Amino acid sequence: MNELGQVLRAWRERLTPEAVGIPHNSPRRVAGLRRGELAMLAGISVEYVERLEQGRSLTPSPQVCTAIARVLRLSDDEQAHLMRLAGHAAGPDRIPVLIPANLHRLMEQLAVNPLAVYSAAWQLLHWNPLFAATFGDPSSTDDDGRNLVLSQFGPGPGRMRLTKDERDAFEGSLVSDLRATTSRYPSDPALVALVTKLRRLPRFLSLWAQPTVGDLQSARKIVVHPLVGEIALESSVLTIQPADLRLVVFLPRPDTDARSKLDLAATVGLQQWV
Repeated sequence: MNELGQVLRAWRERLTPEAVGIPHNSPRRVAGLRRGELAMLAGISVEYVERLEQGRSLTPSPQVCTAIARVLRLSDDEQAHLMRLAGHAAGPDRIPVLIPANLHRLMEQLAVNPLAVYSAAWQLLHWNPLFAATFGDPSSTDDDGRNLVLSQFGPGPGRMRLTKDERDAFEGSLVSDLRATTSRYPSDPALVALVTKLRRLPRFLSLWAQPTVGDLQSARKIVVHPLVGEIALESSVLTIQPADLRLVVFLPRPDTDARSKLDLAATVGLQQWV
């Protein structure tokens, strides 16, 4: 067992099931969470938790680290330690991926809406169940599929429906925001690799050639859900400082049936519909 495995096991064993809302009546050999309970709450497999604790998997992604930190109620310092052990070193030249505890508390208050947290490179770090139910489950995709810029300019249609003007405005704003990020973190290797991939995509490349710099703007969107139909939403983008994260909250558009459709999507959850 390496240091990563040791601290994960220690953090798991110090947290009681009651603290995370798991009732239990039978005696336990240890007071803390079981591996299966951590896996269920973090959205990962029991086998993966076992590999991490035994030192057989050394590089969990930032998304997995964030999920584990949330479940285990890690402090900001502990989460930073976890990120370092997992190979996601923090520094002035690296894009931050640590979600502070106060942001998790804010998201709990906003959980009636789909929401997600992205890094400054628009890498999806955290999402709530209603986001997954509305837009599709991000855990079923790889890291490239969880990058908003790559998925927007890639071939997949997704569930978002935009007019040409809406698409042009959204993509232009997204590229302008990414350009601002490259000026703040010019030496971040993951960001350099991301831009290299994106430059192979003609639509991105034409926008990248323009000098516009700015933040991603809030926008109206139509989500086409496979069961509940069209959901009219308005995205609000909040920049979280000093963490340099993006909290995106999707609000039901006024004077539409979006609220009731979101409630239905929440009830349906992640069921697969043909």
